[in-house]
Amino acid sequence: MLESWRWFGPQDPVTLPDARQAGAHGVVTALHHIYDGRIWTPDDVAERMAIVRKAGMTWAVCESIPIHSAIKRRDGEWRRYLDAWKQSLANLGKGGVPVVCYNFMPVVDWTRTNLMYPTEVGGYALRFDMIDFVAYDVFVLKRRAAEESYGPAVIETARQRLAGMSEADILTLEKNIIAGLPGGEDSHTREKIRAEIASFDDTSPADMRANLIDFLKEVVPVAAENGVRLAIHPDDPPFSLFGLPRVVSTEEDVQTLLSAVDEPANGITLCAGSYGSRAGNDVIAMAKRFADRIHFAHLRNVSKQPDGSFIESEHLGGDVNMVSLISVLRMEERRREKAGRADSVIAMRPDHGHLLIDDQKKKVNPGYSCIGRLKGLAELRGVIAAVDQLT
Repeated sequence: MLESWRWFGPQDPVTLPDARQAGAHGVVTALHHIYDGRIWTPDDVAERMAIVRKAGMTWAVCESIPIHSAIKRRDGEWRRYLDAWKQSLANLGKGGVPVVCYNFMPVVDWTRTNLMYPTEVGGYALRFDMIDFVAYDVFVLKRRAAEESYGPAVIETARQRLAGMSEADILTLEKNIIAGLPGGEDSHTREKIRAEIASFDDTSPADMRANLIDFLKEVVPVAAENGVRLAIHPDDPPFSLFGLPRVVSTEEDVQTLLSAVDEPANGITLCAGSYGSRAGNDVIAMAKRFADRIHFAHLRNVSKQPDGSFIESEHLGGDVNMVSLISVLRMEERRREKAGRADSVIAMRPDHGHLLIDDQKKKVNPGYSCIGRLKGLAELRGVIAAVDQLT
């Protein structure tokens, strides 16, 4: 597996030399400063590629080209935005980037309610608390018809939770949920997110799925023509937020998308933490079923609670058996190598490390501090070595 590292560009407090010291060889990056639907030009791509190569590393995956909401709704200037997306995709392929990870989540990207949840050993983890989220949605954001998304008991518990929060607590919760995180295309104010959510009122899950399939029918041929493998990232969390349709959450969702455009370039990002945070998703079984179409892997772990809450655990802790998952991925790599496939090596990265030791005194992107990911990558590297020795 290609040990890789997410890097948010020259402004990232964790540098490429840091990533090399952690043992990574691949870089997972994107042109995050160009998020408004403009085309990523060949010069833009070449400039970023030169920085990565100068560091002695490989631009293994682009994560991600933002997909404008108009494309997801199929309204307004969706055609202009889609044509620009396709051109950016082609320019990445021509510039030497082999994999493009992307997502189709409406309005909000990956969402957590707590970015500094204390762990037993003194570190800090990311957490999604369902009651906190409901309290925000129903009583702070006051989304129209929000009460219809939850049961009476949950709403009452959320009401009591909110009553115990200070104004500072509420503002922190809001910032965590809507203010924008690394990899998102924008940040939101309370008024803006209300309007964005409302813009999807007429988009049902069936509509969203159809729009995604139409998107794939246009972009997969462009990817194939330019030597790119597409890897859709699951919804995170993999269930509806703010009443919005989410259609990349389950094994059935994945099968639908892969069958709709049954081409090798149409693949998935196997994000163990995202799929693993939904009850009923068997991540190991999904990895086995879709092994041939896994173009990228996010190896992180979660511990779930019955109400839908979860904490991002240590990489070898949590509900996903990481040893079994890596065994599946290594078996698939060996199968591809025997078949002579050019994509026999799957890029992976340790996703969302805990905030540990000296990093607690530094300004870092939530989930993307150095030491926590270094620890995770080292643990994953050890598992890979053990799996290889025993097979």
